[in-house]
Amino acid sequence: MNAYKNAFAKPINDRYDIVLLGGALGSLFSLCQAIASPIIGRLSDKYGRRTALMWSMMGNILSVALWVAATDFRTFLAHRIVGGLSEGNVQLATAIATDISSDSQRGATMALVGACFSIAFTFGPALGAWLASKTTFAANPFATAAGFSLFLIVTETLYLWVSLPETLPAARSSPQANGNDKPNGHGEKVAAQRRTNPHWLLNFTHFSFILFFSGMEFSLPFMTYDLFSYGAKQNGRLLGFIGLIASLLQGGVVRRMHPLRVVQMGVVACAGAFVMLGRLTSATQLYVAASLLAVTSATVVTGLNSLSSFEAGSAERGGKLGSHRSFGQVGRAIGPLLFCSLYWWAGRETAYAVGAAGVIAVCGIVFGALKKPAGTETVAKQKA
Repeated sequence: MNAYKNAFAKPINDRYDIVLLGGALGSLFSLCQAIASPIIGRLSDKYGRRTALMWSMMGNILSVALWVAATDFRTFLAHRIVGGLSEGNVQLATAIATDISSDSQRGATMALVGACFSIAFTFGPALGAWLASKTTFAANPFATAAGFSLFLIVTETLYLWVSLPETLPAARSSPQANGNDKPNGHGEKVAAQRRTNPHWLLNFTHFSFILFFSGMEFSLPFMTYDLFSYGAKQNGRLLGFIGLIASLLQGGVVRRMHPLRVVQMGVVACAGAFVMLGRLTSATQLYVAASLLAVTSATVVTGLNSLSSFEAGSAERGGKLGSHRSFGQVGRAIGPLLFCSLYWWAGRETAYAVGAAGVIAVCGIVFGALKKPAGTETVAKQKA
């Protein structure tokens, strides 16, 4: 990290050391996710969602147990690697959501899943910080937070073992899997559908968006410190504001919209946020930009996941969604490094201007190339 910092003409304050290290560990986690996500998805197609999720949860338990026991950096690093290679909760929850929802319900179900994640990421970091302040273990100051996380993970695993049914067999009887005009298990008649958006285009869109968005997201603590001398408390409040607004949007607005419209709304909001972040001079403007980021957080990934699920039959949905997530994780691994390098080399205005140009290019793909999946409007009308 010191060698990386010394490569820049602009001095980088030592207070950023922990942020840089956290970013490097985050990139490592994302790269592990990029490798594992397609494999986990294909295994869920072959052996079932429940089986794949239970194995994923066992990996999560091992990962958090390593964190509890981490009294040296190597053990903590192993915790991040094991966690990255085994964490399939997000993609498997998404696959299960597609299994149990009809085409007309898909966007609403995905939005509900997204709202749950937004709520968790709103309150989870604050809970972790509070628990870390209560620790009594000098060798591992995060042992209390890690121990409570382990308790939550084990409790969740036991609950899933007892209560979660296998959703894949029900999905195999749906028309997406066999192409017949027959009931889909939700009391609706759905005609065989012709798919519209190729997976490579959805994957590339996901990668491109996350590349710019994750870079901007990672740069926020640097920018708020440079402009307003924000510390961890103020940045936590800002991120909590974004998470709260995002969860409210997903629960109240996004679930009522078509997934393509959701993605379009999100990328436009993201472009506006980039423009504002490059020019803002007050905390009020910062929170206006944060509101746009909340719209982005609530929409783009949720909408792209929905669109990707429409383009895959039930027998291949886990693998397709896993590949889709993998492309996003590659973007999340390299985006912070590229964006923050530009931030320190060329300055805030240039970095955010380049980011805005990149997101506008993503807007061009979303508005010009992506289409509503065939039959989704018809299904919604039949249900109504």
